[in-house]
Amino acid sequence: MAQQYPEISEKLQQFIKNQKIFFVGTAAVDGRVNISPKGMDSLRVLDGNRLAWLNVTGSGNETSAHVQENPRMTLMFLAFEGNPMILRVYGKAKVIHKNDCQWEDLYALFSPNPGSRQIYDLAVDLVQTSCGMSVPFFDYVGDREQLNDWAAKKGDSGIRDYWNEKNQISIDGKPTNIMEKNT
Repeated sequence: MAQQYPEISEKLQQFIKNQKIFFVGTAAVDGRVNISPKGMDSLRVLDGNRLAWLNVTGSGNETSAHVQENPRMTLMFLAFEGNPMILRVYGKAKVIHKNDCQWEDLYALFSPNPGSRQIYDLAVDLVQTSCGMSVPFFDYVGDREQLNDWAAKKGDSGIRDYWNEKNQISIDGKPTNIMEKNT
């Protein structure tokens, strides 16, 4: 049965830290709902009601467009090993771009990444666990390095060119403001 909590307990914080993948869900006021898988040691638990995750350059930029219009965000974690559990963390997120004053302090929490694009600062207002008994077991083999290799090869100016071409507008035509914030 599902259990709800006002904050992320120490036990659940440890569960989050042990996960190799999580999923991000966002939606604008209208248009499509976006769900993205994330990994690469890109999430930090700051306290029982605050998470930060580093977003790297990818083919789209839906999360940024959504959060700037409608800050609701859900993160979901699944136990692929050990005891079954699904953990959802709900809250309101803020997009932090490289030129924002909070960037340096939050970015210092992560290993440098050549494709770093935004950081999302999530104020958590609800935590929910559920059984997860239908989630299959999966073995973690390792991280994929292709995205980091691609970003390193592009370099800073190549990444900015890519943002300009591919990351300025969501699939629903909503602005991401990446070029205005990261020039």
